Amino acid sequence: MTQIASRAQLRMSYLRWALVTVPLILLLGTLSGIVSGSANDNPWFAALAKPGFMPPGWAFPVAWTFLYICLGLALALILHARGARGRPLALALFVAQLVLNLAWSPLFFAAHKVSLAFWTIVAMWLLAAACAFLFARIRRAAGLLMVPYLAWLLFAGALNHAIDRLNPGAELAAPGSGTDIQL
Repeated sequence: MTQIASRAQLRMSYLRWALVTVPLILLLGTLSGIVSGSANDNPWFAALAKPGFMPPGWAFPVAWTFLYICLGLALALILHARGARGRPLALALFVAQLVLNLAWSPLFFAAHKVSLAFWTIVAMWLLAAACAFLFARIRRAAGLLMVPYLAWLLFAGALNHAIDRLNPGAELAAPGSGTDIQL
């Protein structure tokens, strides 16, 4: 016997990781959104002027579900690659960008820190890009699974920036206060 583990055993090991990482990332993302009130029925958000390229409300949970699944699968690939060079740094970058990801909804929707939320996306994209590069060096598929996320972050950053420009003073406006957000 020349192999430590068969292909089937290796595949099952990856699936065990994925059965943990995918639901965990989905759960964390969902909780971040729920806790911060990140929905179209958020009175503060509903009062904001939105750019013409704003997708319909239903697109966000669909997109984020897909993206969180991709992130969970990419993470599982890297966790499965025990002993790979660069793995600890890649995992640290993944955790750092995920923390920023989970912080974005509370910053934007709960704290109304639109500008800070934009810079959070910028930092998140830089960390995620570095993470994707390292993931690809360890497992090409893991790096490729990060590409839709990187693309969405660019779109989300553009959307966040446009909302910030269309709504100066949005951080000071409170729903129902009679304050006009567009000053």
